[in-house]
Amino acid sequence: MSENRLKRRKLHHKLFTKNRLVILNEETFEELFSFKLNLMNVFVAATSGAILLITFTTFIIAFTPLREFIPGYSSSKLKKDATELALKSDSLTLVLQQNEAYIKSIQKVLTGELEYAKFNKDSILASASDTVSKADLSPSKEELELRKEVAKEEKNTKSNASKAKK
Repeated sequence: MSENRLKRRKLHHKLFTKNRLVILNEETFEELFSFKLNLMNVFVAATSGAILLITFTTFIIAFTPLREFIPGYSSSKLKKDATELALKSDSLTLVLQQNEAYIKSIQKVLTGELEYAKFNKDSILASASDTVSKADLSPSKEELELRKEVAKEEKNTKSNASKAKK
């Protein structure tokens, strides 16, 4: 126990003993400036300086175009071009599907599988496009009843909570 106390006192003494840092001119021995320091002040100053340096560097990289030089980080122009190309490829895919449906219909007419009078370009293009089926989205009677029950329960819990607060 006393050894631990002795070690702590030595450490405390080393950390908080005042020392003087003096900068002298080598030729004239003139004192340029001096500091009174202790080891704890040096540690605190070095740590805070390192934290400030890391923070400053992080902000510079994060909020300037320097971030584009980091491996794995793509530039904003590259992202914009990629989205633009994705939109173009989607529209080209749709046009290609429509053209394929049109060509298949013409092949049916030429081979005689389809009567000429039934051939209509607009109907072919309409059948080629994917249409979303119109579903009945109106709520059922059971769903409406459930909604009413939930609303009543919410009112009860809110009124109980307000009574408990008072």
